[in-house]
Amino acid sequence: MTRKSEKQELTTPQKLSSIIKSCRDIMRKDKGLNGDLDRLPMLTWIMFLKFLDDMERIRETEASFKGEKYVPAIEPPYRWRDWAAKEGGITGDELIAFVNNDEAMRPDGTRGPGLFAYLRSLRGDNGGDRRDVIATVFRGTVNRMINGYLLRDVINKVNEINFTSSEEMHTLSHLYESMLKEIRDAAGDNGEIYTPRPVVRFIVEVIDPKLGEKILDPAAGTGGFLVEAFEHLKKQCKTTKDYEILQRKSIYGGEAKPLPYLLGEMNLLLHGLEYPQIDPGNSLRFKLSEIGDKDRVDVIVTNPPFGGEEEAGIRSNFPQDKRTSETALLFLQLIMRKLRRPKGEKKGGRCGMVVPNGTLFGDGVSARIKKELLEGFNLHTIVRLPKGVFEPYTSIETNLLFFEKDGPTKEIWYYELPLPEGRKNYTKTKPLRFEEFGPVIEWWNNREENEHAWKVPVEEVIKNNYNLDIKNPSKAKEEEHRPPEEIVADIIEKEKRIFELMQEIQAEITEGWEDGE
Repeated sequence: MTRKSEKQELTTPQKLSSIIKSCRDIMRKDKGLNGDLDRLPMLTWIMFLKFLDDMERIRETEASFKGEKYVPAIEPPYRWRDWAAKEGGITGDELIAFVNNDEAMRPDGTRGPGLFAYLRSLRGDNGGDRRDVIATVFRGTVNRMINGYLLRDVINKVNEINFTSSEEMHTLSHLYESMLKEIRDAAGDNGEIYTPRPVVRFIVEVIDPKLGEKILDPAAGTGGFLVEAFEHLKKQCKTTKDYEILQRKSIYGGEAKPLPYLLGEMNLLLHGLEYPQIDPGNSLRFKLSEIGDKDRVDVIVTNPPFGGEEEAGIRSNFPQDKRTSETALLFLQLIMRKLRRPKGEKKGGRCGMVVPNGTLFGDGVSARIKKELLEGFNLHTIVRLPKGVFEPYTSIETNLLFFEKDGPTKEIWYYELPLPEGRKNYTKTKPLRFEEFGPVIEWWNNREENEHAWKVPVEEVIKNNYNLDIKNPSKAKEEEHRPPEEIVADIIEKEKRIFELMQEIQAEITEGWEDGE
């Protein structure tokens, strides 16, 4: 049996898995790359350009049938077909120079801008079209491969992928998500770019976005929430107009870091969103008071970064009595401002988000923000997640907040998601599974108190200085006899919060001096 016939017998998953494996094996030989945090972005920008060219070919054919002129996003000789599609094309030092240099010898034999220099210079006619997306992607992307022959080998392998095949796209989207999950362990301090898929899926399922609503993730990372929202809305599409609404008027995001921005764009494209509308700037950069009705959305699903610290210029966009260095609290204020107000019979916007434990029990600025939340929004549910859900990125315990812009809050339901029987923690090899949210989903629309669910009147929270860290009453006695390591962990968390409060006080004093007070 010939090698060719063996290749033809491969299933689509086998074929694509083989291509991806070959690419990664080739890139391991290049001394310019350091681990998956370098290899996946490299593979992503190469796939990105192949994907764009495959899509352009489809658009060109469609325009030809209609007798219309088609204007490509990428002009010759920078299209994939011009420099990458031929197996024996430009290679070695010549290829590296063409990709990296501001000016280089191009594949057509003329001198001009190098590939990345050209892509970074693209501008859309009215802003927001595909050329602007391409330019943004490549402004934050660097080619780290130094061996042009190995780069050519990777390009030749990627050239075997057919992005016009719905079967290959579907399979590749799942493979890509697996690769995103893999780099979580290699990401270190950048681990916030990955939120466990079961958490994402649960939040989107109970928030239940509807076609025609605007869905936003202001801290989009690699696009997990937006991909899940897109898939959720896709099931509701029945007509061509529905698909147009889904593609153009439904999914929005923001991601300031170049690496997750690139990975997120590719993730969304592979899942079928042709026009990702992801803002590459810091979502916190706008003055809160200047965000008006035109900027509001129907649904926000997100896992904002926590433990980070924003600079004074960002903090100054927030009310003086609610300025803080804690990124999660700044995002909470932004989300509250961005949710659509109720109008007539139409309800206000709604949010499902991840927050660390410190947000629940924090006082000072944190308490003032929670006061605004409870007075202006209906914080109807807090799901308390078990330990280890975000391992290995962080051991900090986390919670899911669900609130709507139709407050004030009268009562808050809590649901404590238990660990599987016999487990003390989640781990990298034994992570949270979506099936474990089954009882919560069943309980969601038919709420009764039980060993995992309890209800708290808002007056109790207010009386306790807006402390939302309310323990499960059915486990109160167990808490009195906690293991010493848990008590120590709580003390450390509270000490950290005290330190953050001291930073806030120092920042307020400094800003007061700067304002001439």
